[in-house]
Amino acid sequence: MTALINELWPYLILVTLGYLPNEIWRVLGLVMARGLNEDSEIVVWSRAVATAILAGVIAKLIVFSPGALANIPLGVRVGAVVCGFVAFLAIRRSVFAGVVVGEATLLLGGYLFTR
Repeated sequence: MTALINELWPYLILVTLGYLPNEIWRVLGLVMARGLNEDSEIVVWSRAVATAILAGVIAKLIVFSPGALANIPLGVRVGAVVCGFVAFLAIRRSVFAGVVVGEATLLLGGYLFTR
């Protein structure tokens, strides 16, 4: 039993310090957002800010890539994003299709250009 506890304590800390504090804010946001009109200015503004933050994070990951992604040429990374976006638009705005095509392009380009 002690060996099991010694192996699982990092996961307990991760759930306690990582997941639960974030989940409290998510639930509070759901409770407070109930009844808001989707077309109200605050909701539209919040959606725009969230989209801008996500775009900034993606741009940072593309241009200043960490770890193994830094070994893939910048042109391949940008090309994968473009291919993913084109697939998203072409396949009835499917996020799944965009992610799959972008990832496949990134993997293929990384394989071909880093050998």
